[in-house]
Amino acid sequence: MKVQSQIADINTPTGVMRTYIHRPVGGKPSAGDKFPTILFYSEIFQQTGPIESAAKIIASHGYVVLVPEVFHELNPIGTVLAYDDAGRDKGNADKAAKDVQGYDTDNQAMIAYIKQQDWYDGNIGAMGFCIGGHLAFRAALQPEIKSTACFYATDLHSMTIPNKPGQHSMERLSDITGELLMIWGKQDNHIPTAGRTQVYNKLTEANLTFTWHEFNAQHAFMRDGDERYDAQTAMLCYQLALNLFSRTM
Repeated sequence: MKVQSQIADINTPTGVMRTYIHRPVGGKPSAGDKFPTILFYSEIFQQTGPIESAAKIIASHGYVVLVPEVFHELNPIGTVLAYDDAGRDKGNADKAAKDVQGYDTDNQAMIAYIKQQDWYDGNIGAMGFCIGGHLAFRAALQPEIKSTACFYATDLHSMTIPNKPGQHSMERLSDITGELLMIWGKQDNHIPTAGRTQVYNKLTEANLTFTWHEFNAQHAFMRDGDERYDAQTAMLCYQLALNLFSRTM
């Protein structure tokens, strides 16, 4: 399917959140062209070219994809950080400054917005890369989320992202009702084997419905243009995510 893009500025309790919407080109929604929706979470750099391309890949398979500016409280609207040391430092500082509960209200605002749209078919999933993998996991705490694809989700095994007591994502597994797809790179220097094992064991103990895939790949192996990009593995991982979404939504 061809894809069209637009912008929505969504009000949240912590300010206006610019959200980029990519959706299939079709007839009028009144004629029955409704689609499942994916909340798509970026890396710390927000909607860069590779993130936009990834979102459009998913949208071209028949999904409306929303990409929020994850650090909207901390940057001017439209901010995109560069893939360089300065961008990385700023993105990591933003990650350290935003409480995880802020992402919950962001998710709730996006879900409320989606429910008002004439293209909404009643199904919502989530997906994300790096910190976005964690934020997609966080979105899965919302009862409306039917399935979630997490790509090398950082900080699930640690307490790096600020949170109130009892609010770390791994402390709220009982709130997850949808299916999870967990994808990792075995050579990811941000998520060691012990960390992945910890996450796997906790998901298993919580009796969650999930699939688990580890590839011989580095961190950011989905990022087209990066020296760590693994095109063949990335293609397979897109298919895994699309399989999840097609089965559950």
